[in-house]
Amino acid sequence: MRWGQDRMDNDNDQLMTPAEVAEAFRVDTATVTRWARAGLLNPVFTLGGHRRYRASEISDRLR
Repeated sequence: MRWGQDRMDNDNDQLMTPAEVAEAFRVDTATVTRWARAGLLNPVFTLGGHRRYRASEISDRLR
C-alpha cells in the first residue's frame, strides 16, 4: 500500500507499531514488514511515513 491509499487520520481504530505486531505474532519486525509487502497485512501510514497496523485486523488474524 502506498501513501494516500489509506491514511490513519480517517480511522478511529487503535493502531499498533510493527514491534507490537511482531510481539503479538512472536516474530521479528522484519517478518512483519515482509508480510505487509506481500499484502498479508494492510499497513496504515502516519504523516511521517511510518507503518502502523489496525489492532482489529491483528486480533482477527490471531484467532
